[in-house]
Amino acid sequence: MNPLMLFSAIIVLFFFAGIRIIYEYKRALKFRFGKYIETLKPGFRWIIPIIDSIQIVDIRVITINIVSQEVMTEDNVPCSIDGVVFFKINNPEKAVLEVEEYKFAITQLAQAALRDVCGKVELDTILSKREEMGKNIKNIVEQQTREWGIEINDVKIKDIQLPENMKRMMANQAEAERSRRSRIILALAEEQAAGKLLEAGKLIDQSPSAIKLRLYQTLSNIAAENNSTIIFPFPEEVLHRKTLSGDNKTKLFE
Repeated sequence: MNPLMLFSAIIVLFFFAGIRIIYEYKRALKFRFGKYIETLKPGFRWIIPIIDSIQIVDIRVITINIVSQEVMTEDNVPCSIDGVVFFKINNPEKAVLEVEEYKFAITQLAQAALRDVCGKVELDTILSKREEMGKNIKNIVEQQTREWGIEINDVKIKDIQLPENMKRMMANQAEAERSRRSRIILALAEEQAAGKLLEAGKLIDQSPSAIKLRLYQTLSNIAAENNSTIIFPFPEEVLHRKTLSGDNKTKLFE
């Protein structure tokens, strides 16, 4: 083979070996003989093969799961809690040069913070204030990751697993609370109904005609349901009299 052609082929291979394409959502840290040189921006880039190397860093929002942690709450209730961390790398240089395996480091920090925060409050607080618990964990983790050029966007508590006996106790408590509320609502309804009946009775009591109409309506309903004939054992005029309490006299309405 012609030496010139061989040399040209080596040059071409050398050139192609150094080509790197960096995507918009990534950054590349360039090292020369192991020393950091610069951070390469997105686009077509070329490095010196063998001499230079790069390390890619994703600058999008990254999600890391917090594996289930056994926590003893302040009121001595054991439970298993897991969550998720959302973070973003603002400074790729610090994220790579300041900490080894930043994802693993963030996971460990989040687990420790979760146990610390949830262990200082009662179970009811954890169940009812998940957002607040997540913010407290975020603040603790962010104090350390800020030095690494990493921003913690959010921390969410996903699931809380309770012992079976605690689940039964909470179910019984919820059932008792629902029963209490239903009794209160029923009592209020009875009170309102009694008040309306009292008002209706007073209005009917003021008009003998209303009493007769109400009586006839009731008798009509009874006859319709039972398909029967109703016979009055007394004259209709008796309906116009009302016996006075404590006295043998009678008072005519008409």
